[in-house]
Amino acid sequence: MTMAEGNAYRDVCLRPSLRQLLIDEGISILGSLALLVAGGLDAVPYRSVLLGLGLLLALKVCYSLVFLRKMVYTITGEQLVYEHGVFTRSRDYIELYRVVDFDERRSFLQLLLGLKTIVVHSGDRTMPKLKIIGIREKADVVGCLRERVSYNRKRMNIHEFANYR
Repeated sequence: MTMAEGNAYRDVCLRPSLRQLLIDEGISILGSLALLVAGGLDAVPYRSVLLGLGLLLALKVCYSLVFLRKMVYTITGEQLVYEHGVFTRSRDYIELYRVVDFDERRSFLQLLLGLKTIVVHSGDRTMPKLKIIGIREKADVVGCLRERVSYNRKRMNIHEFANYR
């Protein structure tokens, strides 16, 4: 449904914060720096091996940085779209009427850096669980999703029945 057909929702694009890179690759960054510094010292045996390992670890961190920067989560009026990849791009879709539940999680490092991870549970066969990582803690992503999920369920005339005892 487009704006012309009555959908009042604008697309919301979310990208992980660069602070998430520190959480995911902090040890690799420190290790790479340590290996490069140690490999640059004259009195250290196996200098070239240490430099090589440091460069490989630095390349891994650079790849992670590019991967994180290319990651986009788009919430449209009808779908949640997840785009990712560096050398090849993938785009995964979750129809919003299929979303079942949400979780907000914050690791210790995310607490310190003001980030969170939102887990979207859906009835989608190809992607039953999507983690939206590195989102700033003040962003009300769950509220935005809940409203759109409710709207799409009403629009599609989909009702959830639960058998609770």
